Amino acid sequence: MAIEIRPITPAEATEYLRVLPYVNGFPQEEPEPSAWYAGSAAWPPQVQRTAAQLKQDAAELLSDWFRPQAAFVDGKIAGGSAIVSVQVTVPGGRQVALGGVTSTAVLPTYRRRGLLRKVMAAMLDDCRERGEFLAGLSASEATIYGRYGFSPATFQHRWEVRRTDVAFRSEFTDPGELELADGAVAAEVWPVLHEQVRAERVGEVSPLPGKWDGLAAGGLPADGSGPAHHLVHRNTKGAVDGAAIFRLPWSPDPARAGVLQVEAFEALTPDAYRALWALLLDFDLTKRVVAARRPVDEPLRWMLTNPRALKLSRTRDNLWLRILDVRRALEVRSYAATDSLVLDVADDLYGAGRWRLDAAPDGAACTATDAEADLSLTVNELGSLYLGGVRASELAYAGRIVERRPGAVRRLDALLRPDRAPHNAVGF
Repeated sequence: MAIEIRPITPAEATEYLRVLPYVNGFPQEEPEPSAWYAGSAAWPPQVQRTAAQLKQDAAELLSDWFRPQAAFVDGKIAGGSAIVSVQVTVPGGRQVALGGVTSTAVLPTYRRRGLLRKVMAAMLDDCRERGEFLAGLSASEATIYGRYGFSPATFQHRWEVRRTDVAFRSEFTDPGELELADGAVAAEVWPVLHEQVRAERVGEVSPLPGKWDGLAAGGLPADGSGPAHHLVHRNTKGAVDGAAIFRLPWSPDPARAGVLQVEAFEALTPDAYRALWALLLDFDLTKRVVAARRPVDEPLRWMLTNPRALKLSRTRDNLWLRILDVRRALEVRSYAATDSLVLDVADDLYGAGRWRLDAAPDGAACTATDAEADLSLTVNELGSLYLGGVRASELAYAGRIVERRPGAVRRLDALLRPDRAPHNAVGF
């Protein structure tokens, strides 16, 4: 069996696509309701791509931002994955290059042969060569990617609330204006709104090209959840400071009828946030609201007279991070305190290293050192800690960080403490 790992050529694009689950109709997501989907079914329905669709996909496949690698076995493509070039916002507000792993699969007849490990190593090497010191992905299965150094860094909630349970703690007069907009307006609003959001929100990623193109076209989704409706909030100057996308799927089952599904929601101000939710939670002829892709520190709960009205129905990891260059990664972000720690970081792919981190709110320096370590961890734990969404004390209690010097875990928590939980609503 001859194995070759390399980028594909334009002539091999269609063969590469046939390996991918969204093309060949094989499962691409665990058979459970997801936190990033507001519907009641498992996502997504599998529909094989037609020959005409495959031809169009193949023509659009190779670009500067999409870098596929394939595993060839005896000259045939048996598996593959790709890197998309995006940016992620890190603590301190910098937007840095991220190699986003996507479109990953190995044909069932070629599994358990180490093909994915070889493909992943080639892609991560490519990221390092291009200066991308962070890699990320959204895992369809949680047991796969830890072996390659990835670990969960952001999380999402899906929650629901009965309309009759909703009451706000205080009176509110919206100084702005709500608008039910069409898809054309939404297609203009969302790119601008998202750019403003990701400039401030740690963990948010830049959208792939064409992300918002489908809003203007409208149409019905494959899962039958009904057409998208667009709600826009404008401030007193007429500028958009919030928006939501929601659906009202029809169901003959009374238990599932009257559900308003919030598919996307962003607000730049407390006024826009409150006004948008006030309408969505009190929409006529509905009885329940389900919201997906929500941050774990959702402030809405604290605006309600009955905080138990907001019930979590799913929590799931979202963005997994892989640190490819410890020094550059630790120097580019900001810190909540001033301190110095020596970290012993193990990395099965790129080797162990001991690093002295001299951190402060206005900057940091990270240098290789032979000094005695304060903490020992692997690159997996460092990925989870990096955006501030996981505490070092949690991982230490779980036995995943070894404290070499008493108090070092507490000190690392103080350095990495975020203002808000990291969150990303846009994936790749």
